Amino acid sequence: MGVRMKGLVLSGGRGTRLRPLTHTAAKQLVPVGNRPILFHVLDNLKDAGIEQVGIVISPETGNAVREAVGLGQLWGMKVEYILQNDPLGLAHAVKIAQPYLESDSFVMYLGDNLIGSGIGKYREKFELLGADASILLKEVDNPSSFGIAEIDHDQRVIRLVEKPKQPKSNLALVGIYFFTGQIHKAINIISPSWRGELEITDAIQALLDAGGKVLSDRIDAWWLDTGKKDDLLTANTVVLDEWVKRRIDGEVDAQSQVTGRVQLGYGSRVVNSTVRGPAVIGENVLVENSFVGPFTSIGNGCRIVSSVLEHCVLLESARIEHVDRLEDSLIGKNSVVLRNHEIHQAYRLMIGDDSEVLL
Repeated sequence: MGVRMKGLVLSGGRGTRLRPLTHTAAKQLVPVGNRPILFHVLDNLKDAGIEQVGIVISPETGNAVREAVGLGQLWGMKVEYILQNDPLGLAHAVKIAQPYLESDSFVMYLGDNLIGSGIGKYREKFELLGADASILLKEVDNPSSFGIAEIDHDQRVIRLVEKPKQPKSNLALVGIYFFTGQIHKAINIISPSWRGELEITDAIQALLDAGGKVLSDRIDAWWLDTGKKDDLLTANTVVLDEWVKRRIDGEVDAQSQVTGRVQLGYGSRVVNSTVRGPAVIGENVLVENSFVGPFTSIGNGCRIVSSVLEHCVLLESARIEHVDRLEDSLIGKNSVVLRNHEIHQAYRLMIGDDSEVLL
């Protein structure tokens, strides 16, 4: 592929919308289909031929991101880390990354975004057409909640507006952008927005105002911003639906039924239980006298005893015992949910790490 292109992954931020889970972990490391969201992002960059990636991290969760990703060996990439002390906007992240990026072209990817397609074809088009920037767009139902692009018939961008009160289009900016080094000049001339942040939409608008060529592509595949619990569960559902293949590495006893596309990790046991896919169960998990329904992801080391689960994400070493029905729930690491009385009902929970809930 053409010129050298770097990746810039934004994995800072405070993750306020996913608290309490993100008091102790980076939202980009919350698993979807039992793999951290950030790993799906790096997969996509690798598939597009990106071999050098800078990851922007925050003081609060930076160490967790470093531990998870390391130096990029898992992807055959060279990963470096860039510390952003305060979350002062996407353009601010680019600004502090300039010593790493130098004058190279780069793709900026928000570390909590998932899309259902590769980005290689968008990279090729960006390089082929000699654009200064290219943005990915997706039609949305609620454009006032997003940065919105107005485009002409050649897919060239005319104007960008951040969260418009009266949107003139329904094309939202997906969190993936291609830039040449020209973006740095644009960032240097913009001022912070009313939020006190340097907005990437303002920088791209400045590039446009200076006569820069800004292109767009609409993505056909799904796009999910996993910033909130319901979004995360939706992302988990879509990933399990599209990407899971059946693979049983653990043990299933004769009294159990495991049907459909289920992944069962090494050292895991299904005892007198039913598991219906699509579902992913990690390593060293015990499922006993239980029903695990579709669209459930269970992390390594969990215990599910005498319980019914459906449409849930459980992080490592969570324990669910004697719970009649747990659905649409997100349960943090090392958390325990126990029922100790005889009222039968369904529960929906979002529980941070190391918690205990008695029902």
